[in-house]
Amino acid sequence: MQTQYDTTAYNTSASLGAERNKVLRNTYMLLGISLVPTVIGALVGMSMNFGFMAEHPIMYSLGAFAVMMGMFFAISASRNSGLGVVLLLALTGFMGLMLGPILQVALGFSNGAQIVGLAAGGTAAIFLVLAGIATTSKRDFSFMGKFLLVGIVLLILASLANLFFQIPALALTLSAVAVLLFSGFILYDVSRVVNGGETNYVMATLAIYLDIYNLFVNLLQLLMAFMGERD
Repeated sequence: MQTQYDTTAYNTSASLGAERNKVLRNTYMLLGISLVPTVIGALVGMSMNFGFMAEHPIMYSLGAFAVMMGMFFAISASRNSGLGVVLLLALTGFMGLMLGPILQVALGFSNGAQIVGLAAGGTAAIFLVLAGIATTSKRDFSFMGKFLLVGIVLLILASLANLFFQIPALALTLSAVAVLLFSGFILYDVSRVVNGGETNYVMATLAIYLDIYNLFVNLLQLLMAFMGERD
């Protein structure tokens, strides 16, 4: 009787492990695919005129935020269908487009290409290390959830406030905090997939994609501030 119970428990555990590995595998595959529309969107964005953004930064930021929130809800509502994947890829294309202004500024430096490359390489290195820790470590990082949630709320509020005050030192401080915060989110979100906290690969991809995207943007801002060289 005990042997039968142990066998059943083992089979159940193995089944759960296989399912989690499948979700993680699908998440990484979709994450890789999502970078394609991001790059295409970024290339388009670099050739666009963002004069409206320069003249009305608050309206632009709130408008972009509203579009993203609408797409987040749409993806969540259709996460169990193929439409969810299509909407996710559409979102990543839009996010790439939104990289246009910061890439235009970065490439305006004489060493702009080097800065963008360092930001991309640094982002990739941080992701690979932290994702590796979350995947191979037996530790569950779900305990970080409440701390990260409070941190992201405070970061958003401070960023919105700085749209009005435009304090450069505060902007750099927020970028540094954001790098740490979204690094923590990578640990948290990958760990959720590994430990069964997130079983939908579309939503898992969305969460990890946003972690990587925001990590890249804030790392790029820091590198521009400290390494940017004008002709």
